[in-house]
Amino acid sequence: MARIPTPPQEPQDEPETYVGLGAEAAEDQARARGWSTVRAVPPGAMITMEYLAGRLNFEVADGVVRRSWKG
Repeated sequence: MARIPTPPQEPQDEPETYVGLGAEAAEDQARARGWSTVRAVPPGAMITMEYLAGRLNFEVADGVVRRSWKG
């Protein structure tokens, strides 16, 4: 029988710390802290909502992170 895969661990990092940063600086910081995927979207964009461990999402307006969440 096949083993059940272990999901990757997420960095011990709070998404709120990215709010207010410039989008490029926030992405660089997130990758340096261990996030495997960083997704930046404009406000109101339609996105998939499945949870992906190791992904950090940014809502970016005028080049600044307005909201950030895991998955």
